[in-house]
Amino acid sequence: MWKLILLQFILALLPVFIFQFWYDYSKPFKRVPYLLILFCGACVTLGIAVCAEVKGFDLDYLYAQLIIGSLYGGPWVTLALTAIYLFAEQFMMDGSWGWIEMAGTVLFVIPIISMFNQRFYLVERRKKYLIVFGLTAVVLLIRFCALINFNYAQHPDMRFADYAAIAIHQLGYFVIMGLAIFFSEHFVQHQHVNYELHKISNSFRIEVQKLQQFIEETPLGVIFVDQEGTITHINEMAILLLKDKVGGRQRQDLIGQPFTILYDHIEKDVMGRLLYQALNGHKITTEYVQEQGKIFVNSGICVRDIQNNEIIGAAIIAHDITELNRLRDEVGRMERLSLVGQMAASITHEIRNPMAVIRGFVQLMRERSPDNQKEYYRIVMEELDRANSIISDFLSLAQNRVIEKNSQSLHDIINEILPLLWADANMRGQSLELRLTDQIPMLMLNEKEMKQLILNLARNGMEAMDQHGILSLETATFENYVEMRVSDTGSGIPQEKLEHLFEPFYTTKSHGTGLGLPLCLSIMERHGGVIHVDSKEGAGTTFIVRFDRSRNAYEAAAALSRD
Repeated sequence: MWKLILLQFILALLPVFIFQFWYDYSKPFKRVPYLLILFCGACVTLGIAVCAEVKGFDLDYLYAQLIIGSLYGGPWVTLALTAIYLFAEQFMMDGSWGWIEMAGTVLFVIPIISMFNQRFYLVERRKKYLIVFGLTAVVLLIRFCALINFNYAQHPDMRFADYAAIAIHQLGYFVIMGLAIFFSEHFVQHQHVNYELHKISNSFRIEVQKLQQFIEETPLGVIFVDQEGTITHINEMAILLLKDKVGGRQRQDLIGQPFTILYDHIEKDVMGRLLYQALNGHKITTEYVQEQGKIFVNSGICVRDIQNNEIIGAAIIAHDITELNRLRDEVGRMERLSLVGQMAASITHEIRNPMAVIRGFVQLMRERSPDNQKEYYRIVMEELDRANSIISDFLSLAQNRVIEKNSQSLHDIINEILPLLWADANMRGQSLELRLTDQIPMLMLNEKEMKQLILNLARNGMEAMDQHGILSLETATFENYVEMRVSDTGSGIPQEKLEHLFEPFYTTKSHGTGLGLPLCLSIMERHGGVIHVDSKEGAGTTFIVRFDRSRNAYEAAAALSRD
């Protein structure tokens, strides 16, 4: 009998060890309840096969698997193990004492387990022992009642030795339960530590990846060395900046090498000197270097252990600020040009007043002069008008003002200035072709500036043609923009001159001012559109103007909301 009891003892603890062994090697977190049911249920079934008896009274440790598995497994495990237990009891029950055990289990043990199994993990270890030992005491009380029934109903001749054997066997429940809780809690604590370690390790891995990606993607050259001066990390930007020093070697060839391979002499090389100083405790040192027409900012940084403040390495950060320095110079130049432009605009504005006075007196002198001198006065007045026109174009170009726009049709503006275009074309002996699309959306436009834009482009085209030339004005509507084309049949513009057309004071005409096209560009920028030129020598020139429909729709909605 004692061999069977020892085997029962082993079977009672077997689910704990099997589960821990299997869990350590497979880690299927989501299937834990099913495995508890499988292991505990199998041991309950095996426990029936090795059940010991004292004059027909069954001695087993089936409650150990039921209690431990249910408390750690949760409600569904409790339900499944209860079903397995009740099914197993059907094979072991020989009399009314068996019904007492089943009834006591269903009425007392299972409800108590259900009270704790959902929050058993959260209870401290001391209280877990109290809960398990309390359940064990309830089980033994039920078994004692069943024993009394068994004794009086079936075996009233039981001796003291029989009672002692049963008592020793049943008290073994406390030993089994204590060991089960001890090993289970040790396993749970071990898993909790592993989980926290995994979480910290995963967090550390993510932070390292972030740092590595940042170092790789940053436009700065970065080199890390350890306390011995061995290169531990170097990004592609650093290799690119040091291509003359690394000699075509790749990153894998440089990592693990001493940083001294990056320079010939420490006193002559800035990066080597900065790394050496950083490894010797200098917190951060920065130097500006100009090499091969480029300007670099090199910073050496001492890397220390946060806990003990010991030097654990150094880093060098190299930044190519050539472009930044060029942009800074360009901004300064633009600011100076803007100041000059503002001064020029103020001066030209003041010049117009005396010019108007001069023109008035010239006109008066012409009326009082002999007829043979009136031609001279006419030339003077025309030149004064041309100078005034140049000043007007310059002021329009220099003023960066906010214009008032209204929703209107581009066709209406074209039709309003059409008589002027016909008159200019007829005077030059040229033809005007008009090809307007049938449907055109309303656009947010400034009528005065649009007329100036169309007149400038049309007159530029007319001046580029001789007699019998044809000027075409065409509109078209597309999904994202509205397009206007002004084409001429002139000699075209050489390719090398196209890129300078919109520069102020640049002109391809002998008497041009070079302000008309820059003014057209400025008008289109204020309207949120673009202007392009397409020209081939001997094939004429086409100016293409496009208005962004989405931007116009947004401006129209904003105008309605203000109204």
